[in-house]
Amino acid sequence: MIPPKPKARPDKTSLRNYLRLFRKDILSAQPAKLYRAWMAEFKTPFFRSFLVNQPDLVKTVLNERPMDFPKSNRIAEGLRPLLGNSVFLTNGETWQRQRRIIDPAFEGGRLKDTFPAMLAAGQDVVARLGAIEGAFDVEPHTSHVAADVIFRTLFSIPITHETATAVFSEFQAHQRAQPILNLAAFIPLPKWVPRFHSRETKRTAKVIRGLITQLTTERMAQIEAGTAPDDLATKIMTTADPQTGERFDTDEMVDQVAIFFLAGHETSASALAWALWLLAANPEVADKVAAEGTALGAAPQFSDLSKLRYTKDVFREALRLYPPVPMMVREASCPEHFRDRDVSKGSQIVLSPWHLQRHELFWDDPDAFDPSRFKTENGKQCLRDAFIPFSGGPRVCTGAGFAMVEGPLVLALIARAFRLSPVEDRTPVPVAHLTVRAQNGIWIKLDKRDTSATPSA
Repeated sequence: MIPPKPKARPDKTSLRNYLRLFRKDILSAQPAKLYRAWMAEFKTPFFRSFLVNQPDLVKTVLNERPMDFPKSNRIAEGLRPLLGNSVFLTNGETWQRQRRIIDPAFEGGRLKDTFPAMLAAGQDVVARLGAIEGAFDVEPHTSHVAADVIFRTLFSIPITHETATAVFSEFQAHQRAQPILNLAAFIPLPKWVPRFHSRETKRTAKVIRGLITQLTTERMAQIEAGTAPDDLATKIMTTADPQTGERFDTDEMVDQVAIFFLAGHETSASALAWALWLLAANPEVADKVAAEGTALGAAPQFSDLSKLRYTKDVFREALRLYPPVPMMVREASCPEHFRDRDVSKGSQIVLSPWHLQRHELFWDDPDAFDPSRFKTENGKQCLRDAFIPFSGGPRVCTGAGFAMVEGPLVLALIARAFRLSPVEDRTPVPVAHLTVRAQNGIWIKLDKRDTSATPSA
């Protein structure tokens, strides 16, 4: 089965047409040849960009020499109002210090601790979906459950909590107000020049940060009183940098919570929505996922996740076809020579999970939906060399392990409760802004399965 893919632009086009397409959608602005190119160069009046698909060069940038290729400030320009100096935007020593404090909260043992929160959020979304009749857009519901997971694991509160609900609502408004890229992403501007963020972007960012500040301040008081729950927020706020002994202050913690919410909620929502549509369009795959979900029993435990082997491959295949973050931008801090090209200092290095994970010279049948591919030699090789939905190397997403628990778990719970089917004449069209979403939503229909035979735990 070949799922939907945006139509690429002609290989040759004018700058004006390129910018028109880019403002509409990042993916359809790219030429078809990028799906078979190992490297490509783009020139603008202000900077050069090099898209790198060659696996060994991708590993050079992400794994072997990450400090030589810091995050590009051009991408950060539009995100500063909300994310401040979060770990997603910083570089150098600041980034290293932040990761030293954050990483212990996401180590392997914490997955088991957060499993009950993920399970509760998954069970709640199944109950909400059960009340829906007829065709509906599933994206708002995956956004809801992903936000629920974030609040439950970070602050031990469900999405129905007043503050959590307010953050979720304002974040939806912030996304709608956010352009694809700020003007300063194209034109290098001195720091003192205003960044021309819209009034709504600045308003929603201020409200969200105020609400997160409220949660953070309350948690600090609980920590001092010895009454704080043992969740991710407490772990991060009580962890000291092993080199300096410093902890995050309130402002720094607000920055980090903002990116946890953006990255953990928005990316998971995108991946789950596409995975559910792929199940709807492939009923035989959905039945296998449902069978694994049923095997979890009525009261799943963390150890039961080992039963979701096929479901994990389904989620992994959804991440391959529809990586939530389609492109990542680094900057060359010194002159380089990649393949047969000179890469000058300051050039933008674009790493594209979207193109690398559909590369025609690497993957077998790259545009097909095939969860079984990861059992083949080609699939195993590509997992090692051409699969980067969470980035890679030292800057790999801190929540990657969490996503690979949350995603398969929620898919299994939904698939065992419902038969999913696509909606005629509503095939989703992928578009990319902050993440890969659908142009007019992802529409499906649900019919309740007979769960009377579901075994008890």
